[in-house]
Order: sequence, then C-alpha cells, then structure tokens
Amino acid sequence: MFAVFKTGGKQYRVAAEDVLKVDKVTGEPGEIVEFGEVLVVGGDDVKLGAPTIAGATVAAEVLEQSRGSKIIAFKKRRRKNSRRKRGHRQEFTLLRITEILTDGHKPSKTAKPKAETAAAPAAQPEPAAETSESATGAAETAKSKTSAAKPKRPAAKEKTKK
Repeated sequence: MFAVFKTGGKQYRVAAEDVLKVDKVTGEPGEIVEFGEVLVVGGDDVKLGAPTIAGATVAAEVLEQSRGSKIIAFKKRRRKNSRRKRGHRQEFTLLRITEILTDGHKPSKTAKPKAETAAAPAAQPEPAAETSESATGAAETAKSKTSAAKPKRPAAKEKTKK
C-alpha cells in the first residue's frame, strides 16, 4: 500500500517503513507525527482525493531533526568592488513512515518513552574518593603534557659582519 501526502509545499509518495527527508516538522526524535493532507491512497484499489481524501492520514516517527549542508550564494558585480556572500543551511526532519491509515483510524504505534533512557545514567553515582584521586592525577598529567607539547625555540644565530 502506498500514499501520496503533502507537507511543506511538496508532495511525497511513500509506503510503510520508508525513510525520507522533509522540510522541518515540529516534533522531538521518537515522537509520532501525523500528516492529514493525503492526496492518493493506492494498493489493490486506488483512491484519489478531490483535493484530499477524508479520514486518511499518514503516521510517521521522527528520527532526527537536523540541518542540511551549507549553501553559499555569492554575487559579484565586476569592476565595481561589489561582492555579497551569504550562507544558508536548510533545516529538515528525517522521518520513518510507520502506517498509512484510512477511514479516520488513529496510529497504533506510540512513541518510545524517553524517561527510561534519561533515568539510567543517573542511577549509578560514582564514589567521591576515587573522583578526587583521579582528578589530581589528571591535573598532573595535563601539566606535563602542556610543557611537552610546546617545543623550545632554538637560540637565535648571531650575525657576523663581513
């Protein structure tokens, strides 16, 4: 089964478990977002919307919120000492399509709970005695590394007159 949905002024043809980049959509990684502007649902029988299909949605899981590579717009007017350099990085969202829903159904898959992953590192406190000993040892090694890292300059040569 496939669907064509619209977001960010663009149309995307997707099937379940597809991974795609779309313009930035609000949502944290792990959340489920729904797209309600479904234009076509296909499979055994094709349903066309006029302009959208009532009750059809596409559910997707947010994998990552990120920014694309830098695009540089450089303009120059020759012989006029006029230059303009401008950079831009487009923000995008990486999505995994979880379900294509029809007839007003809600998504069955829910987002992963984030509370479990955040609580795990806090559960293991380190003993204070080991931390203080390792900190002093680290400070001593840092001092020795900084002195070893800077090479000494050779003495300046004396100039002789001819």
